[in-house]
Amino acid sequence: MEINELGFVVRDLRMLGFVMDLHRLEIRSCNFAVRTLVFSVTTFLFSGPISDSRLSSASVGQRSIDLSLDLLRQRRGAHQSSTTCTPMSASSLFNLSLIRLRSLPLLSSSSSSSSHFSHLPLSSIRSVPISLRKLSNFRAFSATTMTDSKDAGMDAVQRRLMFEDECILVDETDRVVGHDSKYNCHLMENIEAKNLLHRAFSVFLFNSNYELLLQQRSKAKVTFPLVWTNTCCSHPLYRESELIEENSLGVRNAAQRKLLDELGIVAEDVPVDEFTALGRMLYKAPSDGKWGEHELDYLLFIVRDVKVQPNPDEVADIKYVSREGLKELVKKADAGEEGLKLSPWFRLVVDNFLMKWWDHVEKGTLGEAIDMKTIHKL
Repeated sequence: MEINELGFVVRDLRMLGFVMDLHRLEIRSCNFAVRTLVFSVTTFLFSGPISDSRLSSASVGQRSIDLSLDLLRQRRGAHQSSTTCTPMSASSLFNLSLIRLRSLPLLSSSSSSSSHFSHLPLSSIRSVPISLRKLSNFRAFSATTMTDSKDAGMDAVQRRLMFEDECILVDETDRVVGHDSKYNCHLMENIEAKNLLHRAFSVFLFNSNYELLLQQRSKAKVTFPLVWTNTCCSHPLYRESELIEENSLGVRNAAQRKLLDELGIVAEDVPVDEFTALGRMLYKAPSDGKWGEHELDYLLFIVRDVKVQPNPDEVADIKYVSREGLKELVKKADAGEEGLKLSPWFRLVVDNFLMKWWDHVEKGTLGEAIDMKTIHKL
């Protein structure tokens, strides 16, 4: 396999978190886990046992995941009494990967493996050009970026997502112009100097009593920690399923994914076709001297009764509020009572759209409120 055919690019490393969730390894946030996958890929590419130079990138990806899980299970078994993963040196990890790889049967390009990973997106990774410079970024990603000393105070989970997540860059007409890391997209120096603008979404979930579910963002969040906001706010990622623009399907797919990530709301409770995209707004909001937001935000409404199990890495608290309850919350925030703050994007929606859209929620006429042609610049 040629290096420039490597399809397992950095943005696909987040698949490791998904696979580990399936196997309940409970170490998705550990630096060791990401480094294991990186070295499994490089070991698989450069070690002697590879017999078929035409090996597909999909096979490399699947085989590397298999090897990574094998290594991680060993690691987990050695640390059953601890929930903390300690880093392993690069040389030790590479040697362990090589030993384990050579003990596994060969996988040829013609293999029709029935691996239990065959249903995952990894089984259909497409070859994409990648330079030797970019290949070297795998090492930098695992060994340097994840432990950048200037961000030493950043929560480990949030730091991981900052570098793994690739946001969709757009212009002010919502035309896709590229992609960049969540980290780069939220640096105010990039927002101001490069005018980086990325696509985002904000979910407003109402129960059958027409109460709105709010969340308080975790203390660990890089931007706007501990502020109260709408149900879920995040970004579609630069991946095929979340780039689909017809009927805002990509954004709705991303919303379903993040409701599970942040609030533990399973996909069955929030079907993609139940989300209504009512409109879009463009805004800019600094969080502090370093971080901020510059987003073209899709506003998604859904009415469902759901079971909520908040992820403490993402959410500090939740509450359902009525219209009157929200008005009271806004008054307290304006008065600075109890240190209560609202996110800037949520406040923009409250001030410009929410109450009239709430009428449509109660009447069951959300379809009448849809305006996806206008991009409101607020």
